[in-house]
Amino acid sequence: MELAILDIKGKDTGKKVKLSQDVFGIEPNNHAIYLDVKQYLANQRQGTHKAKERAEVSFSTRKLKKQKGTGGARAGSRKSPVFVGGGTIFGPRPRNYSFKLNKKLKSLARKSALAHKVKNNSLSVLQDFTFAEPKTKEFLSMLANLKLESNKTLFVISDLDKNVYLSSRNIQRTKVVVASDVNTYDLLHADQLLFTEGAIKKIEDLLS
Repeated sequence: MELAILDIKGKDTGKKVKLSQDVFGIEPNNHAIYLDVKQYLANQRQGTHKAKERAEVSFSTRKLKKQKGTGGARAGSRKSPVFVGGGTIFGPRPRNYSFKLNKKLKSLARKSALAHKVKNNSLSVLQDFTFAEPKTKEFLSMLANLKLESNKTLFVISDLDKNVYLSSRNIQRTKVVVASDVNTYDLLHADQLLFTEGAIKKIEDLLS
């Protein structure tokens, strides 16, 4: 499959890039996508939640009333979970939510996400470029030329370009990442993918 290469003014440069069938043209595996996104979201969790159990709440340990003759249930401690302010039964404890996935499965998930975007015509290719200095106005102008001002856009570049990154940092619904850092969640979360020529080659080398 071939895609036209655009410039930052949104015009066709007359050149085309051939997408690898092994990366952008596979039959998507939705279960691999599910597992990779699940792992990504699990890794974002801090896991610092904590509730105090009856051994940890601060109350006196004296017996509240005599055992028999009151007409009510037995009560041995103010810390009991049946009282307001008492300990929590089986409350949340700090834990690590992360889990392991094989590299081949994660690679399959990213290729499947890319294949979905290509099928939906949600992937565009820009010629390699840079900014002389960080300018948010120039980045916004580029998005306007490409008619992507209102879209959630993932911009993928081949190597870290500080000027491009800083120019996009304050723009909502736009994220700039290096090809080696692309993940399945970001690919699917974006409405439109913008790859530079160099990023296409790099992602194909990484996932082939």
